[in-house]
Amino acid sequence: MKIIECPRDAMQGLHDFVPTALKTKYINALLSAGFDTIDFGSFVSPKAIPQMRDTAAVLDGLDLSKTSAKLLAIVANERGAMDAASHEQISFLGYPFSVSEVFQQRNTNASIEDSLKLVEAIRNICEKSNQELVVYLSMAFGNPYNEAWHPDLVLGWSERLAKDFDIRILALSDTIGSSKPENIEPLFAACIKELPDVEFGAHLHTTPDSWREKIESAYNAGCRRFDGALKGYGGCPMAADDLTGNMPTEKMISWFNEQEIECLVDENILIECLKISQEIFS
Repeated sequence: MKIIECPRDAMQGLHDFVPTALKTKYINALLSAGFDTIDFGSFVSPKAIPQMRDTAAVLDGLDLSKTSAKLLAIVANERGAMDAASHEQISFLGYPFSVSEVFQQRNTNASIEDSLKLVEAIRNICEKSNQELVVYLSMAFGNPYNEAWHPDLVLGWSERLAKDFDIRILALSDTIGSSKPENIEPLFAACIKELPDVEFGAHLHTTPDSWREKIESAYNAGCRRFDGALKGYGGCPMAADDLTGNMPTEKMISWFNEQEIECLVDENILIECLKISQEIFS
């Protein structure tokens, strides 16, 4: 079981800039909690995401000497990938690849075909720097643009990314808050069956009353990699419901504990992390 905590996702949409020292304090606490991976920052244009403009400075302040947690940084182009690759502390580069042509243009100002070329370029950068590329499949659970969408479309792109570009980790991402048991379980089941050598992750968004059924559906389908953010911080800006946000990590862990599924997160340290989070999000 791998739990990926995503403070980057939680913080990036905040209007007020979070001081670098406070970001560093929070992520250092998360590093000691037992998460598999911390999605800690992004190497993207500061004009696009001002909140993440200090990612390199935050990285310099992180203490990795007493943790087994790995670091993941999001990139959106070759320049960002080169910047991230220059930091050996980072194990994973994450790239958002959309199965929607419209959203790919809006999110990265590139077509899907251009995005595929970028996937190949970033993968090559990762190979040279001994890092691994994680591809997030945006719009994996629905499409608001009247474009064709079907689970087979997501499976098709997963197969192409795995077979043509040797991507070993694919995270199915709920970009618009449309994930539900009826599409979560069959999609994960199909992808895992057809691509058993690929590690599929769940990056789900949820309302306060639907998180349990979503986690259960993905787990029952064979998913063993889950993204979350403490308290569900960070929104889902494209969702129709303002209550839709990130999957709350503490609730996810409570479900795993109920099922007696070991997830290795220290709940005492998690309490301290929650206290620090109030300094950022309150």
